[in-house]
Amino acid sequence: MTHKHQVDQPRIERAVREILAAIGEDPDREGLLETPARVARMYAEMCSGLGADPRMHLRKAFQEKYDEIVLVRDIAFNSICEHHLLPFMGRVHIGYLPDGRVLGLSKLARLVETVSHRPQVQERMTEEIAGLLEDDLGAKGVAVVVEATHTCMTIRGVRKPGSMCVTSAMKGLFRHNVSSRAEVMSLIYGHRAAP
Repeated sequence: MTHKHQVDQPRIERAVREILAAIGEDPDREGLLETPARVARMYAEMCSGLGADPRMHLRKAFQEKYDEIVLVRDIAFNSICEHHLLPFMGRVHIGYLPDGRVLGLSKLARLVETVSHRPQVQERMTEEIAGLLEDDLGAKGVAVVVEATHTCMTIRGVRKPGSMCVTSAMKGLFRHNVSSRAEVMSLIYGHRAAP
């Protein structure tokens, strides 16, 4: 079931005013007057995947006699780290081996967008995308690789700009068959050096 998730923007605005006051700023200063509303709109946008069922993007598949890898590489995404409420962003690569059914390519991008637009951790996001494709599409194999830069690591704490987190989830044939796994990884990274 899909329902429209409502973000309580006035409540966020009040909280942002409190944060500004708590750090020693004047929330009524001209440059900050509209900041609480801007932040509330940003959270509504970045958390638009809450309450949305990502399976909705997998409902319309097409019967097709195709049994080789389907791969969409470099699907850009952005999300919010649930530990610090700071953004992380990067690319998702999705490959699958159809079992008589294929998806429209834009559905993979929509799936990524829905799953990433909620407070998230990269490991869970990677696994969730792969699990949905394995379960709902019935693919013989699913490979999901996510590469992301986390601002909670690059702009605070250890402050290591340029660092990249890579996670993968392999299902079905890509998990159990070494040559299938090597083939999909070659398709993902063959055009450039692997990270």
